[in-house]
Amino acid sequence: MALKTDKDLSENARGLWLKALSAVELRNYGYAVSLLQPVLKEAPEFLDARKVLRKAEVQLNKGKKSLFGGISTSGMKGNQLLKKGDAFGAMEHAEEILQADPFSPQGNHLLKDAALKIEQYETAVFALQTLAEGDPKDTKVLHELGELYLKIGQPDKAVNVYTKIVEINPADLIAVKRSKDAAATNSMKSGGWETAKDYRDLIKNKEEAVSLEQKNRVVKSEEMIDQQLAEMTEQAQREPENIDLARRIAGLYEQKLDIENAIAWYNFANELAKGTDNWLLRKVSDLQLKQIEVAVKEREEWLAVAGDDHEESPRIRQEIEDYKAQRNSMLLDEARKRVERNPTDLQFRYEYGEQLMNSGHFNEAVPELQKARNNPNVRLKAMSLLGQCYTGKGMLDLAVKQFSDAAAEILAMDVTKKDILYKLGLVYDRMGQKDKALDCFKQIYEVDYGYEDVAQRVESSYSAS
Repeated sequence: MALKTDKDLSENARGLWLKALSAVELRNYGYAVSLLQPVLKEAPEFLDARKVLRKAEVQLNKGKKSLFGGISTSGMKGNQLLKKGDAFGAMEHAEEILQADPFSPQGNHLLKDAALKIEQYETAVFALQTLAEGDPKDTKVLHELGELYLKIGQPDKAVNVYTKIVEINPADLIAVKRSKDAAATNSMKSGGWETAKDYRDLIKNKEEAVSLEQKNRVVKSEEMIDQQLAEMTEQAQREPENIDLARRIAGLYEQKLDIENAIAWYNFANELAKGTDNWLLRKVSDLQLKQIEVAVKEREEWLAVAGDDHEESPRIRQEIEDYKAQRNSMLLDEARKRVERNPTDLQFRYEYGEQLMNSGHFNEAVPELQKARNNPNVRLKAMSLLGQCYTGKGMLDLAVKQFSDAAAEILAMDVTKKDILYKLGLVYDRMGQKDKALDCFKQIYEVDYGYEDVAQRVESSYSAS
């Protein structure tokens, strides 16, 4: 059963959802819980609401003792609902338990079992993740989470879970074996292992890759790195489809600070993975940005020594600007690709909107930031960026509304609110509404005399009068 989004909600439920997001931002967790409960009754498949609800409940119940410790008739009722085939009723009952104790084993296991009944695997994962958050050393829960990740085709996440289990209990041989199995499955899934003859070959190859990684960790001298590179490069010619070997070679070049060759080998590994390995994609991007940062730093250091009067200084300054433009273009392109790969991730939408705005693409940034407002973690930042986009487009009345709404949702005069009020004041000033602009600046002046130029703006208004 597919998960719902806020677009699937009724008008009333959507209104409650948006109010709940604001309530969480304002740390009014009790109010947020009361708003989200009816939303989930209408749309139990809306996982984002369940996640925000749990966050609010955790904050609300800090320091309180569980009311559901031990066996209770509450759990029996949930099991009866499941036996009757009422999965949604069981999920609703689970939330009643979790309201008093968000880390309740009874409540979370009931939510998980009900979600599995209707094939809402992401919700079942969330229930186990909540249990693991409540007791990070509960290896039984972690084992169950790892098995579920494998069942739903996410072996990369299963590897992380089993690795955590082994860190807690190195003697857990089942976790050790399943970690290797999951790693092999992940490699097969991402490409490069299709030529293996059988399952044992996959495990053997993965164990060899782990051995190579361990060798990398003890490499200290340039000579030892070069020796391993020679051996591995020769092996890569015999095994041109070995992704892990290509990654190890890239890692050695990175250790040598040979960024150009490191990028080339990471790109080769990414081609073998058919562009499905997000870690490789991010690695290439990070190293390319590092190359640019090094180039900019070298030229800035040269300018500091040579001075502005040197005949080569104009060319060097232009190169710095060109590199910075290239960096901004890369950041924008990478943000766009992340959204394309994860279209429902509102955090990525926010990052893409931010890069679009920074590049002056206000029209393209607006819809991304409007979507990002539904993520409680970046809601206020997204509203601030929207205000800046509207300002850049000359739509000053819309900018005022975004900045004003965002400022109203923040009770404390923190860094974010000061920034938003300052930008709101600048817009009012640009609109010729001097009194409203001054009011914004005064609010900041009262708590932070040294913020930007508010002191000069406020004090000059008195001398002018």
